[in-house]
Amino acid sequence: MHETKECPANERQAMLAGLGAIVLWGSLATLSVTAGPVPPFQMVAMTFAVGATLGIVRARWRGVAWRDLVHWPARVWLLGIGGLFGYHALYFAALQLAPPAEANLINYLWPLLIVLLSAPLAGERLGWSHLLGALLGFAGVALLAFGRGLGFAGGYVLGYALALGCAFSWSLYSVLSRRFGETPTDAIAAFCAAASLLSLACHLLFEHTVWPASPIAWLSMLALGIGPTGGAFYLWDHAVKRGDIRALGALSYATPILSTALLILCGLAQPTSALLVAALLVTVGAVLASREMWKR
Repeated sequence: MHETKECPANERQAMLAGLGAIVLWGSLATLSVTAGPVPPFQMVAMTFAVGATLGIVRARWRGVAWRDLVHWPARVWLLGIGGLFGYHALYFAALQLAPPAEANLINYLWPLLIVLLSAPLAGERLGWSHLLGALLGFAGVALLAFGRGLGFAGGYVLGYALALGCAFSWSLYSVLSRRFGETPTDAIAAFCAAASLLSLACHLLFEHTVWPASPIAWLSMLALGIGPTGGAFYLWDHAVKRGDIRALGALSYATPILSTALLILCGLAQPTSALLVAALLVTVGAVLASREMWKR
């Protein structure tokens, strides 16, 4: 394991990749709605299979041997499967055991945790701008959630705990991936394939199969695999290994803002003044957290 300092051009490229992942995650809610009432684990199994295929085709086109797509140390497999499958399994369980709005807000502690964990786990130096930027981002997301009538009830403690597990799962995956910088992004294809198989097993155990009901729903499912639950993971892997992970944490708070804005543009949600204020807070936080990069 080692970490190398990237030149400014490489870092900018990595940050653009991270921004691309965040934009793709912003489309997750809209595409999930248009895909229809497909059970969660079935959806993950199908979309991760698309994501795995995307990575395999990419790797083979670049001349990577089949053996090199799966020949990773056990600790790399553990991190990849724990991050991709572990996060989604905890997330869907949290949504079953707690109100979605509250569970989502707790889940969105992960960008703040990325910033906080980048110091002890990735050796990054944390300044006031990184911390304030991440806190402003979380404040924006919290404002958006409370603007919809958010309220925590004592009967959902287990669901809240699982949502917190989501936050730690994805933040640890993101930060620790930086410590495996020598592992190429091709490994994501193997992780997606493993996550797809595990999700299929969970689907067969806990769910009834419901296929997409229309061509639009099938296209949305394909788009999910190409974008937010497939291609975005490859972009994010490159970003957290080569970019400024502290700034990426704060930038990630744009995800729920973009998600809500896209739902509104598609007529699936109503605009609110809270969205504008939340977007402003997230923007200011992102600019603060990335000020060192802008200086360079």
